[in-house]
Parts: sequence; C-alpha cells; structure tokens
Amino acid sequence: MTHDLAATQEFYGALFGWEFRPGPEQLGPYVRALLDGMEVAGIGRLPADRHLPIAWTTYLATDDADATAEAVRHCGGTVGVGPIDAGEAGRLAIASDPAGAVFGIWQAAAHQGTAVLGSPGTPVWNELLTRETASVLKFYQSVFGCTEEAVVSADFDHVTLRVDGRPVASVHGLGQALPRDRGPHWMTYFEVADVDEALDRAVELGGYVIEQAKAGDHGRTATVADPEGAVFALVHSPDDA
Repeated sequence: MTHDLAATQEFYGALFGWEFRPGPEQLGPYVRALLDGMEVAGIGRLPADRHLPIAWTTYLATDDADATAEAVRHCGGTVGVGPIDAGEAGRLAIASDPAGAVFGIWQAAAHQGTAVLGSPGTPVWNELLTRETASVLKFYQSVFGCTEEAVVSADFDHVTLRVDGRPVASVHGLGQALPRDRGPHWMTYFEVADVDEALDRAVELGGYVIEQAKAGDHGRTATVADPEGAVFALVHSPDDA
C-alpha cells in the first residue's frame, strides 16, 4: 500500500522489470504487477486521509478467511480490515499478531497468488522479525496449523515455519536489536540476479539502503526502502537453493 501509485509503479518497474494492469478496487485504486505476463505482486493506493505506514504486506493462505479471522481474534491477534470479497479474485482480511506485526489473510478463488517463483523480480521468502519467537509461534501454529523447525543456538533465535513438511516462512527473534521505529513486522524477500547491482539501482531510483549487502547461509542479501519508505529485502539465492 502506497500514497503515490504512479511513482511506485515507476520505481518497481525499473527495479524489477515489472509491468502493471488494473486489479480489484475494493480497497481503492489497485494494480497487479506482472513479470513476463505473470502476476507476482500487488500495489494499492491508500486514501489521502489514511496516514498508515507504507509497507509490503505478507499474505498467508487459508481455505476460510472468516474462520481464520475468528481464530486470529481468539488467539490474541487483531483483525483490522474484513474479511471482505476482492471481486472474483478471493476473500481477504488484514490482521496483526499479538506482538503487532501486520499480515494479510487470503482465501483464493480466481486469483491464487504469485504465479511465478524463483525468477529475478519475484518474491521468494517471507520472514517475521519480532522480539522473540516463543511468544508468537503458538499464535501462528494455532491460527494456520503450521509446524516449526528451530535453529538450536544459544544466541540465535530463529524458527522455520512449515506446512505439510514444506518450509513456508521464518520467524526471527531480534531482541533489543529489533528497530524501535518499526516494531515487529513481516519482511518480503525479492529474488534478484545481482544484489549489489540491484541495491545501487534502487538508490538511483530514489530508494535508500537499510542494510548493506552481505553473504549468508541462504545467499547474498540486502535490505532497502523504496522512495515512500516501504522496506523490503533483496536476495540472490544459492544456485542449489
């Protein structure tokens, strides 16, 4: 969600090679981002009187948005929007977990979600950054039925969430290192062919660097913000990932 829809399209179109076409407008003006004609993301415009943080929203799938929204409330979370129908595409809600991290709930109908995976310019991973994992894991397990696989380490609080044995997201407890100006939040990772080049390109287009590029177990990553302040990560995954 952004304030300047045209400028945001220009930024991500130049950074990721996206093209755009109109999508459902139940929440206001909205476009779908396309890569080689395939849907990979969505961008909506906030009403002028809504001074909300500009951010990417991770959507978690469900077979029943209404039942999941009720489970969110029952397990200590908050539902801020919906559930509402998004035309023939599906049914959605916007919620937050007990620590305050905002996420979407998506019950697919005509629109399943990202149509191409793994190519440069596509979202490839989602990670919840929070103070500590233990307090929110039970929430996501109860609401979405996922299981956990923890990294056993005295100084690294990190858990992978799995559905039917398949890794779908991760939760990273940052403790006091969690940015105070953002609080707990979901982070979207976008695949790129070259992290350093993409980082330089993002800055040229008016974005700014949050974390410089670095190598890790899951590839080379960097964190950047777009011109309106929406934070996201760039990653070049290992060839065997």
